[in-house]
Amino acid sequence: MRIHFDWRLARVIDSDGNVIDELVWSGKRSVGALADRLAELQSGRLSPEARVLAERFSEGEPNHLGAMSDPDWPEPDGDEQALLAEATDRLARRGVADAAGDLDRRLDMLSSAASELRASWTTSEARCVEWAGLFLSEADLDAQRRDIPAAVAEADSIDGAAAALGISSPDHQPSPSEWDALRSHATGVVELTGRLDVAEVATRELARGYVPSLSLLLGPLGAAKLVVLARGRERLARMPSGSLQVLGASGAMAAHRRGAPPPKHSPVLFSLPQVSKSPRWVRGKIARFIAGKCSIAVRVDHFAGEPWDEDQIAEINRQVDAIKARFPKPPKRG
Repeated sequence: MRIHFDWRLARVIDSDGNVIDELVWSGKRSVGALADRLAELQSGRLSPEARVLAERFSEGEPNHLGAMSDPDWPEPDGDEQALLAEATDRLARRGVADAAGDLDRRLDMLSSAASELRASWTTSEARCVEWAGLFLSEADLDAQRRDIPAAVAEADSIDGAAAALGISSPDHQPSPSEWDALRSHATGVVELTGRLDVAEVATRELARGYVPSLSLLLGPLGAAKLVVLARGRERLARMPSGSLQVLGASGAMAAHRRGAPPPKHSPVLFSLPQVSKSPRWVRGKIARFIAGKCSIAVRVDHFAGEPWDEDQIAEINRQVDAIKARFPKPPKRG
């Protein structure tokens, strides 16, 4: 015995295909009410009519897809089809609205946008500085690096860019078309810098509110990156610290499966000065220690604990210094 149902009705059907009982939605049909029904059915629940029949016929087996495969199932009339179309549209709009409230997805969009912009900015900015440096030989490409794109973008000529940087006019001048190309490229770098700044400011703000303890420990951009890599704060909070330690090191893990040594840290953890500026022989120990603290921090954030403060971060940094002090020299080999 089977119980077939859709949003309109439910039927009990015996092994011979005979309809034993039937209930039809008898309440007021509206777009909102139907959207609620469809949401219930999408979540795998029985319709109200199917629940009543399941209580009447305890041996009946509900089948969510039975109505679709039943050749005798009544077709919806024109009014029902129109109502269904409106309700489906409303349900889709609800889904979009609910997604906008998902902080994991919002952080993913912001962090990913910032990462993509930074990748583009890094390449374009390096090209701009190198290109301008061909003509502005007196410019300090390290100390004046941030000023060069703006100086070129805002100048009318290469001489104007040199004056803005406080250096002599170059001996060799670009052709008019070459100058236009260089200036256009520099303008793009300036615009890209502004877009990157906006994206990173928004990422920092959202991360500080969503994972405050983790943001204090790793910095908000690093915290956001870990949440995105884990595909959500809850997944990160439930992740073992050993997995968190190498989260994002997919290339190194793939090499390890081919016989290379296992990775000691992820790019996110290596970006921390406590790891990257430590002697190579203690980086793995420090990364493992910080990964453990990250696990605790994100659990505090996810399970509504008391957010960490600067004193707790200072204590963690002291413990990192103690690890380095215990291992001042590389281990002896052999």
